[in-house]
Amino acid sequence: MNFPLIVFLVCFILIFILRLPIAIGMLMSSIFYCLLAPGPATGLQMAGRQFLSSLNVKFILIAVPLFVFAAKVMNSGAVTEKIFRFANSLVGRWRGGMGHVNVLASIIFSGMTGSAVADASGLGIMEIEAMRDHGYDDSFSCAITAASSTIGPIFPPSIPMVFYAMLSGASIGKLFIGGMIPGLLIGIALMIYIAFIAKKRNYPRGEKYTLSQFIKNTIIAFPALLTPVILLGGIYTGVVTPTEAGALAGIYALLISFLVYRSLSLKQLLQVIIETAKTTGTLTIIVGAAFSFSYIVALEHIPDAFSNLLLGITSSKYVLLLVINVLFIILGMFIDTMAITLVFIPMVLPLVKMLGIDLVHFGVVIVLNMMIGLSTPPFGMLLFIVSGISGASLKSIIKEILPMVLVLIGVLFLITYVPEIVLFLPNKMR
Repeated sequence: MNFPLIVFLVCFILIFILRLPIAIGMLMSSIFYCLLAPGPATGLQMAGRQFLSSLNVKFILIAVPLFVFAAKVMNSGAVTEKIFRFANSLVGRWRGGMGHVNVLASIIFSGMTGSAVADASGLGIMEIEAMRDHGYDDSFSCAITAASSTIGPIFPPSIPMVFYAMLSGASIGKLFIGGMIPGLLIGIALMIYIAFIAKKRNYPRGEKYTLSQFIKNTIIAFPALLTPVILLGGIYTGVVTPTEAGALAGIYALLISFLVYRSLSLKQLLQVIIETAKTTGTLTIIVGAAFSFSYIVALEHIPDAFSNLLLGITSSKYVLLLVINVLFIILGMFIDTMAITLVFIPMVLPLVKMLGIDLVHFGVVIVLNMMIGLSTPPFGMLLFIVSGISGASLKSIIKEILPMVLVLIGVLFLITYVPEIVLFLPNKMR
């Protein structure tokens, strides 16, 4: 190891010790390395060039602000309320009905936004309040809201999958379609757990809806329910690309919020645009910093060294998948999802390609792995979001969510070792 590389790695470690913003930390590490390392491939100008060039050539990144915009429009209008009412009329009458409604609403909402944070912070407010009104413990309500929000980036569309496709070169359309069955499996697994807990704790059944009420709620929610059908249908048939689907999602969200539900004012729209610009700016800086960082990682052959280290343990792809899953679950307990995506995934991709693991399969597996990290203590972002919404203590939420995390890990290992679950639908695409 040379001195510039040592400084580079020390700076990177200090990011997490000092809890610095990941973008600033990666830029600092890259700049220090480029200033210290000799040769034409380094220098401060090279760090800046990598930052800018990465943003110029990644057309797929345009999909990210489009999906962010669509999610914020959905949360600002009455769309979330319509989805919740429809889900309630469908499964609310079961024992533990509000918990089942929570999961079903998250599945439907995930087909519109592709963001776990948007689900937890938007739909989650309504879900937690409804469960509280029906006599559920705040800690359980928060836990199931956080756990069900992980479906958001698994069931298409998915913002994390856009970043993975950018890094790996995998088909974003196949990644989206590949997440459908795993997303439904997560929902079913969580609903089975809710049924068990509801019987054990004698949680109440929800109100029963008449057929006419159900039909009315379905008709009202129908425009919102069409969103995932339009997006996935467009991608699956090849009418639109995933990036164009992001634009379509934004336009459709505006149309139903303005013209159908009449729930979005011009003032709210302006606020949505401002928030989308802020989020996009943050993500842009992170991506640019990550590519400068990754350039140095590649220059020092760190992925090769990492691959050789893992291959020194075993050459079996099944064992290596286990090692990678365990490693990323541990990373997810302490490190932000974006940092894992942009820094650590490029380190394992050469090994994944070397072993012949399907990139679409691995992409869905690793995105689910990272989403579990969002609900895993001590630093799971969703835990802090639902705690802030409800006022429940983190300690009580963590106690309730740990069994749900085990349920999610069970689904993770199922799709890891039965790749057909992920690849069945993508293999039907032409």
